[in-house]
Parts: sequence; structure tokens; C-alpha cells
Amino acid sequence: MKDIKVVVATHKKYLMPDDVMYLPLQVGSKGKDKLGFATDDVGDNISEKNPYFCELTGLYWAWKNLDSEYIGLCHYRRYFTLLKCHKKEISARINSVAKLDDINKILEKTDIILPKKRNYYIENLYSHYKHTMYIEPLDEVGKIIEERYSNYLPEFNKLKKRTSAHMFNMFIMKKNILNDYCNWLFDILFELENRTDITKYDAFHARFFGRVSELLLDVWINTNNLHYEEINVVDIEKVNWLKKGTAFLLAKFTNKKYEKSF
Repeated sequence: MKDIKVVVATHKKYLMPDDVMYLPLQVGSKGKDKLGFATDDVGDNISEKNPYFCELTGLYWAWKNLDSEYIGLCHYRRYFTLLKCHKKEISARINSVAKLDDINKILEKTDIILPKKRNYYIENLYSHYKHTMYIEPLDEVGKIIEERYSNYLPEFNKLKKRTSAHMFNMFIMKKNILNDYCNWLFDILFELENRTDITKYDAFHARFFGRVSELLLDVWINTNNLHYEEINVVDIEKVNWLKKGTAFLLAKFTNKKYEKSF
């Protein structure tokens, strides 16, 4: 059996999977009341950046402080699953998440597990980001990549053509691969932080570090021609697709930025 730890990023008390593979982690925990989970404010950490980096403070903590052979990241409301769960009860959805045995079998065939791609169909990844968020941070990322990692620029530029991506900052990777990815990712994000005035954005839009990283994952995967396996994702809380779809269309056709997560 492989040594696998999947960090579950959370900022509140919540029902967690009953499986030894999962490690609930309170992100943005520095200076906050503790929830009884592991916290991202111990060891080498960037917990104070959570209002901007979102679940990436959990990724950073796992990268720097866990020694497991495989390390993953998911969200307290979103997990990998091998099932299709349509039940409304949160407890039933929690029980449908992938177990250690499931993941172990998949990792016999690959060193990386990703969620199935999300398709946007009517627009590319760059235009979707531009319509829903403020594009300046993503454009600045392109400049940083051109300056520091020019071999990644062709894949970054494909954001203006591709209409699907592995989203949610969800993955499970062998530790040595995760190390390479995080060295690259956080070097870019910390430089973006140096170049950006976060105070220009409200609390919702200031979280752009977590959002641009979603788009950077495939840039890194594709440039390095890495093999991976895709599996399904289960949302623990029911998604209001009507509200989500309406906001998507308003953003595309009226340029109304998102004001909250869906």
C-alpha cells in the first residue's frame, strides 16, 4: 500500500471523509480560533497569505511539511470520486469520495491523478477569465513566464485557444513531481505578488493567486508531457447550476464580473 496523504483544505468545521488518506487542514489558520484539525500555520508556512492564495496555503504547507510518497489537495466541499453520486444528503456524498484503496490502484498506473476537465464550450480559458475576473494578474503571469520560464510560454499562450482545463487546484502527485511543480508555481506567484497592488481589488477578486494557479497546472503538465489519469469529482454541497450558468452568461455577454464563488 502506497503512503498517500490528501490534504483537505478547510476554513470551518465540516464533516470529513472517514479514511486515513485524508488530512483535514485548517487553511488561513494563523491568528484564528483552531477547529481541531491540523493547521497551516506551523512549520514552514504562508498561512497569512490565505485571503489571497486560498487553498494554496494548504498546498504550500503540505509541500514543505509532509514526507508522504504521494501528496494530494482537495477542498472540503469537493473531492475525487469513482462514483456518480446524485444523493442530496451531505453524508451520502461524503461516503462517495475515493478511498485509499481506490487511489492506490490508480497510482499503480500513473504518478499523477487529476480531475476530469471542465469544458467551457462557448469561449476559451483566457476570455472566460477576462469576462469573470480582472485580467491584469493573469497577463502579468504571462510576462513572468516569458522572463523566467520561456519554454512554458507556448502552453501559456494556448489559454487563448483551449476551452477546457483541469480546474479546482485538485490533484494527487508523487512527492518528487509535486516538489518540481511547487518550486515552479510558487516562484511565479511570489513574483506576481511583488508586482501587483492587491489593494486595488476587493476581498473576492484579491484571491486571484488561487485562480490563476488553476490555469497554470495544465501549462506545467503539458509542457513537461506528464502522464496522468483523470477521475470524477463530487461536490459535497449541491451546485446551483441555474445561478452559475446565469452568472457565466452575464459575464460573457455583459462583462459583469463574478462577485462570489458558486
